[in-house]
Amino acid sequence: MILTDTHTHLYYETDPEKLSDLMQRSLDNKVCRLFLPNVDSESIPLVFGLSERYPNHCFPMLGLHPCDVKANYKAELDSISKEIAQRKVYSIGEIGIDLYWDKSTLSIQQEAFRTQIDWAKNLGLPIVIHCREAFDEILEILNELKDDKLRGIFHCFSGTLEQAHQVIGLGFYLGIGGVLTYKNSGLDKVIQDVSLEHLVLETDSPYLTPVPFRGKPNESSYLVYIAQKLADLKQVSLHEIAEVTTQNSRMVFGV
Repeated sequence: MILTDTHTHLYYETDPEKLSDLMQRSLDNKVCRLFLPNVDSESIPLVFGLSERYPNHCFPMLGLHPCDVKANYKAELDSISKEIAQRKVYSIGEIGIDLYWDKSTLSIQQEAFRTQIDWAKNLGLPIVIHCREAFDEILEILNELKDDKLRGIFHCFSGTLEQAHQVIGLGFYLGIGGVLTYKNSGLDKVIQDVSLEHLVLETDSPYLTPVPFRGKPNESSYLVYIAQKLADLKQVSLHEIAEVTTQNSRMVFGV
């Protein structure tokens, strides 16, 4: 059995021994494929440090997180673009729009999002989208730029069934994480009506820790609890969840 964590910031742990423990627990739980999104230029060395240490298990992605789109965003984009030109990456991400923390940066978030979508299309790569309180704004841009090259994952999907169908209709997968295990999130009811062929799994560690560890830092090894919850919902085996969602991740990332 192979589980794939399509979105983890495990590299935030900078103590080598603790990081080794995190990776070992992940591998022990059959979470053998970890996709690592950076957030800004400063996090790039951490992403590549972990992916170079575990080249058979960790796969780097690069982009500018919408919460890091600030006054210097053009310089940040330039730095990230130069790294992408020199290194192997598997996606542009995480990118998108976040209006939870700061609505005043919407216009530059939109510009940065469009720019990075263009990168992905030119490179033949998927995008991994961060969307927080900005579904309509993101959908507007995706509809504007949609073509046969636009594809990827809606990271941390927690929307309605109608929104799920809109995302799937654009050719994207839904990234399902710890929110699925939360009692009153409602995501379980939405996902019951979505086929497994449209889903990938993720932790977003160290955030959004699933039950039974909610309230503690998340880690990739906990993906198994999300997978088991999905198996229970779909009334299939954990092995089937692992097989289908890992195959979906291969379709997205090409590895």
